[in-house]
Amino acid sequence: MDRRKQLIVIGSGVAGLVAAIRLRSKGFDVLVFEANGYPGGKLSEMSLGAYRFDAGPSLFTMPHFVDEVFESAGKDPRDYYRYARKKIVCKYFYSDGTRFTAFADKDQYKAEASAVFGVDVAVLDRYFRRSKLKYDRTADLFLKSSLHRVATYLNKKTVSAILDIGKLGLYRSLHEENVRMLGQIQLVQLFDRYATYNGSSPYLTPGVMSMIPHLEQHYGTFIPEGGMISITNALYRLAQELGVAFQFGSRVKRIVIENGRAIGVEADTFHPADVVVSNMDVVPTYRTLIPEQKAPEKTLAQERSSSAVIFYWGINKSFPELDLHNIFFAENYQEEFDAIFRQKTVADDFTVYVNISSKDVTGDAPAGCENWFVMVNAPGNTGQNWDGLIEKIRARVIEKLSDALGFDIAALIECEAILDPRTIESKTSSYQGSLYGAASNDRMAAFLRHPNFSSDIRGLFFCGGSVHPGGGIPLCVLSGKIVADMIRVK
Repeated sequence: MDRRKQLIVIGSGVAGLVAAIRLRSKGFDVLVFEANGYPGGKLSEMSLGAYRFDAGPSLFTMPHFVDEVFESAGKDPRDYYRYARKKIVCKYFYSDGTRFTAFADKDQYKAEASAVFGVDVAVLDRYFRRSKLKYDRTADLFLKSSLHRVATYLNKKTVSAILDIGKLGLYRSLHEENVRMLGQIQLVQLFDRYATYNGSSPYLTPGVMSMIPHLEQHYGTFIPEGGMISITNALYRLAQELGVAFQFGSRVKRIVIENGRAIGVEADTFHPADVVVSNMDVVPTYRTLIPEQKAPEKTLAQERSSSAVIFYWGINKSFPELDLHNIFFAENYQEEFDAIFRQKTVADDFTVYVNISSKDVTGDAPAGCENWFVMVNAPGNTGQNWDGLIEKIRARVIEKLSDALGFDIAALIECEAILDPRTIESKTSSYQGSLYGAASNDRMAAFLRHPNFSSDIRGLFFCGGSVHPGGGIPLCVLSGKIVADMIRVK
């Protein structure tokens, strides 16, 4: 009887869990090494007294990609986790007092936008049609396949995308695309925000990124029962049931290469493998796990995505005007992104995102209270004085939210924890604490991301937010699938 092939996954982030599940279903013996004492990577949780917080990603879109992981294993995803579609996608607050509620229902959304921003509904119809076209033309090429295999380009959908390249907005920035199509300054700022979904600047990332509003509006936004951690728990439970083995608190020291092939890893001892999949950020993978191997320096030198400063606050009050997702815009958006990507700091005024899972998840906060996940986009960690910056950011956040909501927010904070680019880097091995690997501040960025395989080392593959197709839950799920589809049992 042939022995079952051995496969090692380094890291149990979303992409690592998905790759482990799919490859175990294909017949591999799978062992996952995780430096932390828990699975999920950034998709984890924390508690402060009576308050529970989702520690990382807080936006859940395109849940069918996660469902497909369970279905691929012959399981009903509803036996593992459940979620509900939100009627309100997000609430927006502008510095001049303007407020906009982004409804999930498209007609309601357009009617509200027309009333608040004074734009014709036809303008929004045209924008969403173009957004859908961009997604339909590029999804199979950019999201669901390897950009680094010739076969990807030998199909009709790829040819259609190339023929429609003039309509994709590759030669304009997202901001330029939005100004051209929308005009109204506050509406432009709202749609510019989608650049932050992959940690980029709307003034630099290409206009093709205007496909993202279609994804949010067409597929919707969702909240899992029990919070975002339920996604991690469901994937981990499925992996265990399938027989995937985990070693937590076990940091891989190096990937062992012999005669140009990955043959295992060194952690506590040597662990042999026929295939190694790194779900670790691609930069530390090369720098610490295979330092003797030739690294793709041009790829590793790409500009990194934004990071974040996050405050976890237990708030001793309930705010009915807020929902699960809330955005408080900076007055000068371009100044905010120039500070992040050019000056490597945080502007004096900046946009604040407030996520409140207790709006939907019973028990995340005591009665009459709320758990606030308060995030400010920040540059990656390149040695800034973070203690000084955090003090400045905290004071400005409190001032901004207090002005917008009419309450002294500082007096309502019962408990607090802080996550910054340094701790994001140390906890998740994300180079510079970037949230999405490389930024997409270039029209060729998608093609420049590291591929899901090594062209020099046989048996070595990569998945996760630092490689193709990118960061965020949907793309990390797809990354795990792309890798699993590449690896053959025989």
